[in-house]
Amino acid sequence: MQNNNDVTQAGAESPRYRMLVLAMLVLVYTFNFIDRQIVGILAVPIKADLGLSDTQLGLMGGLAFALFYTLLGIPIAMFADRSNRTVIMTVALVFWSAMTAVCGLAQNFWQLFLARLGVGVGEAGGVAPAYSLVADYFPPHQRARALGVYSFGVPIGSSLGILFGGLIASLIDWRMAFIVVGLAGIVFAPIFKAVVREPVRGRFDAQGATGKPAAFGEVMRVLLSKRSFWGLSFGASASSMMGYGMFFWLPSFFVRSYQLTLLEASLYYGAILLVGGIAGIWLGGYLADRLGANKRRMYAIIPAIAFLATIPFYVGAVLSGSLALSFALFLVPTALGLVWLGPVLSSIQHVVPPQMRATASAIFLFVNNLIGIGLGTVALGALSDALSVRFGADSLRYAILAGTVFYLVAASLFLLSAKRLERDWA
Repeated sequence: MQNNNDVTQAGAESPRYRMLVLAMLVLVYTFNFIDRQIVGILAVPIKADLGLSDTQLGLMGGLAFALFYTLLGIPIAMFADRSNRTVIMTVALVFWSAMTAVCGLAQNFWQLFLARLGVGVGEAGGVAPAYSLVADYFPPHQRARALGVYSFGVPIGSSLGILFGGLIASLIDWRMAFIVVGLAGIVFAPIFKAVVREPVRGRFDAQGATGKPAAFGEVMRVLLSKRSFWGLSFGASASSMMGYGMFFWLPSFFVRSYQLTLLEASLYYGAILLVGGIAGIWLGGYLADRLGANKRRMYAIIPAIAFLATIPFYVGAVLSGSLALSFALFLVPTALGLVWLGPVLSSIQHVVPPQMRATASAIFLFVNNLIGIGLGTVALGALSDALSVRFGADSLRYAILAGTVFYLVAASLFLLSAKRLERDWA
């Protein structure tokens, strides 16, 4: 049964309203990544204030967030397949924003670790329901681009988190940075709920949302028969180990290897993420919708090519002795490393029926984020600690260089998935 606030057929077809909904979803995702990534720029003053090692910073920035974010994402998504997705997202936004503000009150590693766990708990309800909403507001031939635009929240939120975090920490302190961005999310939550209505589920799909919502076991049975789903999931997680690792560690790299101030590092990396990220995400969504209309395997091949192309640019950027050249070179792999978002997220929506989409998305996010966020940040941090005896302040430079192997793994898994994607497409 549809909710009384469900969008009517005519309302859902209004291009203006669909664009408004997409803009609101992008804003929520922006808050999601501001709160998720602000800790990357604040790692420098946090380390100095609380006396943490790079390994502890990696655990706090990665595993602390990923642990409950991934574990709770699946049951919340199953609830989203049965209930009002906009309500779930509103409650999630309020909770993770409040826990971000609590991070500013932490006095030691464990208090900050637990507060970051809380951020992960809240953000578990923010993404999978949004993927499902986009699929019900946009027809299949527009979904890769729409999900690409939705994913603009990744570079916009990450860059704003780094920029605002660096600015507020420089002018006041790192604690106030957490408090300000957390309170901003709480203020935005009721605006989102007032604007975004629950759409008719599966309205653009031939089969519609037929039958009752699927049980978890039924969703898993469907997904286990879709080999491309698992190849894309583990391939995306391999790329995310490098991607999330770079989100967290690159500001520290600029401070340590180029002796930038915290504010300078936030401006440099914020610009890299904003420009490179938006360009790469849009390119991926555009190419997937254009080239994948008749050849579904292109949804996997396009990101695979992009991953392989990142490696020489990362090598050049990391080894460059020139800050200006390093900045220019980092723009390219930042863009290429995010090309996968539109094609892969669209593919996940198409390998299952509409009533399974939020749950399938959460299972994808479970694999991607548990490995990508949970291991990527701490892996680069631990490698940096291990190399510090030999390379000193430049240890992050060589840890990042070694991390490019994750893109080789991701490209290989995507190319293998391309062979199956055509037959797995629902």
